[in-house]
Amino acid sequence: MDDVKWMQQALAQAQSVMHLTSPNPRVGCVIVQDGQMVAAGATQQAGGPHAEVMALAQARERQIDLSQCTVYVTLEPCSHYGRTPPCVQALIQAKPLRVVVALLDPNPLVAGRGIRALQEANIPVQTGVCAEMALEQNPGFVSRMLRKQAWLWLKVAGSLDGRSALLNGQSQWITGPEARQDGHQWRARSCVVLTGIGTVLADNPLLNVRGIETPRQPIRAVMDTHLRLPTDAKLLNGDPVWVFTTSNDASKTKQLADKNAQVIQVGKSAAGHADLAEVLAFIDEQAINEVHVEAGGLFSGAMLQTGRVDQILSYVAPTLLGPGQPIVTLPELQQLSLAQRFEFCDAERLGKDVRLLLRDPQRWNTLQEGLLF
Repeated sequence: MDDVKWMQQALAQAQSVMHLTSPNPRVGCVIVQDGQMVAAGATQQAGGPHAEVMALAQARERQIDLSQCTVYVTLEPCSHYGRTPPCVQALIQAKPLRVVVALLDPNPLVAGRGIRALQEANIPVQTGVCAEMALEQNPGFVSRMLRKQAWLWLKVAGSLDGRSALLNGQSQWITGPEARQDGHQWRARSCVVLTGIGTVLADNPLLNVRGIETPRQPIRAVMDTHLRLPTDAKLLNGDPVWVFTTSNDASKTKQLADKNAQVIQVGKSAAGHADLAEVLAFIDEQAINEVHVEAGGLFSGAMLQTGRVDQILSYVAPTLLGPGQPIVTLPELQQLSLAQRFEFCDAERLGKDVRLLLRDPQRWNTLQEGLLF
């Protein structure tokens, strides 16, 4: 169908700003006349023009008669004043032949109002075209609007027998360069990269995005119960860092602040560690769409035990290591019925390795049902 074809072009526009728009959603728009794409646009950085405005401006420059055009947009046009005027008013003024929308906007300030405004202006609207693909591009924004929680994925990498390192700690490199580069793509689309102090002390990682052109770096965040983060750690490179701790060491806090690291005190868990639930609650309050967790087996296991992991990125190398450090450390179960279960939703070969994408089916269904498609 032509509608699917052109909506896929709009989705390609949204994909082009995958690392740009946060905390706003990634949105693309194309304008079609007589079977030809005559204008296109994508949402810019927060405070900048939205996709529809970009595409309409291009159409005006080209002197296109909008009354003979169909507008395809991957998210319902906004109907409220935020940092920019409502896009739905721009569309109503342009009076296109029809508007085709992939996904309803879960923002309670919109939530169908944009569709109704177009219909009340006698502009035919069709919704739900490529809706699943549009949701794939914006699970974090949709989750934040519907659940008041960021969409969180756990990245793990290891051997075929589930080892992330040898017993002596050697781990570089189990997976190949293609898998590692793909991991940077996922870092780049996230708002926060979260790890544990054990990973920082063992590997001294930068945890930033490298090898990929991106207009912004995600915030690096470290769970550091006793505030052991060295002041010369590589990740303290001047970009923002969050450090979650139970310590009230004012001197160390000042030293880290001088490196642009914000120390955030949280309570203790029953085991005496910084409380992960408080950490995630803080993140949820910061207009964060997507969280990328990348850490060792202990922290990864602790994150799974919170019940907050929505998605898993698992990079598997065709290698057997035997005894070694597990990719996740979880408590022993006495019944299979108590196991956490995810669903495979994608598999991709990356060089010699494979990336598996898994989701919590109930959480994904919650996003779908909240958007009524």
